[in-house]
Amino acid sequence: MNSSDRTSRPLTPMAALIFSSRWLQLPLYLGLIIAQGVYVMLFLKELWHLVSHASSFGEMEIMLIVLGLIDVVMISNLLVMVIVGGYETFVSRLRLEGHPDSPEWLSHVNASVLKVKLAMAIIGISSIHLLRTFIEAGNIGSPNSRFTETGVMWQTIIHVTFILSAIGIAYVDKLLAAPVKEH
Repeated sequence: MNSSDRTSRPLTPMAALIFSSRWLQLPLYLGLIIAQGVYVMLFLKELWHLVSHASSFGEMEIMLIVLGLIDVVMISNLLVMVIVGGYETFVSRLRLEGHPDSPEWLSHVNASVLKVKLAMAIIGISSIHLLRTFIEAGNIGSPNSRFTETGVMWQTIIHVTFILSAIGIAYVDKLLAAPVKEH
């Protein structure tokens, strides 16, 4: 049986229903596109805040706002990976082969690659949050402090947990991808 015989055979009704159920994810991806639009509005609002107050802000305030902008960009990148990679992997092909704007990573995306990329993006986002916390940690104990020592400790523990989880995911993927050695 050649590959054209396999693709031309009609699906049973149950198989067709199960296979078609993947389209139920479409509203989820459309919702994430809307969420990304919200992040664009947040970015523009924060950028305007930075530009309009640049002469009155101190270096620390500017650095915190810029870190916030970087955070928004990284979350937006995470959304793109989930939207494009998830749709391509779980719903339908986008048929972007040869398109000049096609992301490089999309050509070899699968559920395993997507997991590792998402884990790395989450670590990046967590790193930005932790850096902002460390910068503001000097205010701990003052009345306008947003953080406590316990809060900083838990953020650090959670960040390390993200790192260990990503290492575990990458290690398991490497084990699963390793060729089986025959004796």
